[in-house]
Amino acid sequence: MGASPSETSPGPPRCADDGATTRVTLSYGLVSTYPPTPCGLATFTKALAGGLLGAPGAVDECVIVRALDVPGGSDVDVASELVAGSAASRRHASVALNETDVVIIQHEYGIFGGRDGDEILDVIERLTVPVIVVLHTVPLDPTPHQRDVLESVVGAADAVITMTHAAGRRLAAGYAVDMTKVTVIPHGAHVTHRFDADGAPDIRPTILTWGLIGPGKGIEWGIEALALLGDLRPRPRYLIVGETHPKVRAASGEEYRTSLGARAARLGLSADVEFEAAYLDVPSLQQIVRRSTVVLLPYDSVDQITSGVLIDAVAAGKPVISTRFPHAIELLGGGVGLLVAHRDPASIAGALRRVLTDTALRDAMSTAASGMAPSLAWTAVADRYRQVATGLVTARAAAVA
Repeated sequence: MGASPSETSPGPPRCADDGATTRVTLSYGLVSTYPPTPCGLATFTKALAGGLLGAPGAVDECVIVRALDVPGGSDVDVASELVAGSAASRRHASVALNETDVVIIQHEYGIFGGRDGDEILDVIERLTVPVIVVLHTVPLDPTPHQRDVLESVVGAADAVITMTHAAGRRLAAGYAVDMTKVTVIPHGAHVTHRFDADGAPDIRPTILTWGLIGPGKGIEWGIEALALLGDLRPRPRYLIVGETHPKVRAASGEEYRTSLGARAARLGLSADVEFEAAYLDVPSLQQIVRRSTVVLLPYDSVDQITSGVLIDAVAAGKPVISTRFPHAIELLGGGVGLLVAHRDPASIAGALRRVLTDTALRDAMSTAASGMAPSLAWTAVADRYRQVATGLVTARAAAVA
């Protein structure tokens, strides 16, 4: 339905930050969930804001509009709240955003009010400044209304970001949108080069899965796979880090986590499967990732086009084993990771056995992953957002001159 997404921004090149030329200074309006909300989009937006503000010599500004189901709980960084079902909050948010130079909206169906989050369209229609929309989900088989919402959001935007080429291809093939607006910019990662004593791997091999926990994460298949590795010495442990997703907890409490513990006990793995039920800050999580041997993403979804956990694992230089969802297929080529079948403990166990017993393979995977880290760092990713934004603002200024 459209041309392929571009690899880089079509706007004019960004001026260098080395003092030779003057970089355009911008204020950004960021619309998303935001900490303390425990979700991937909130973490993404906080990190993107940090990257936009952290460039050498930058004097940019970020104005945060936080999406909420109910008002309250915002931190000092938040300029306005976008509350589901509140027309007044949509008006107030639009006023705050129109004071900025360019607006960046994180689009996901579950974070804005209305059916399939369609209240965000009211906000976009009120904006008089350029709008960048970041697509976190592009459904392969959307409902008619989901399709209408996504096509309307893309149609109203001045630029659209997808984080994988798979998402761009899916958008082009399945939606009536202008693909000349679309740029592929990867999900950012917190990259650290500090490896202190606390970051040394544990003597006992550690398989790590982290993120918000709930059905569909496929952790039960990781536990079943661990049961097939009982002959390995030292015995590996499976560490599962993350609190239950708030919406899952509201609907079914800790039922899923409890079922995982029961499964481990039934397989005689209670001493080998550990849970850390917390939403950790970045330094704490980085320390756990550094100490792990391999990161496992056993997700059930065959449709997932973006995974922040996958990006962070690769950027940390860790071997990754993942089921074959689109983002993993795209990212784990070239020796960075191993792909396994969905809901298949034997396939997962085979890949884990290879990584845990073959030091040369593990080291090669880590080297390949580390080579990708610089391009995934939030500073590099934010710079590409800055290029897109600068191109839009410059073009808008030229059009009205």
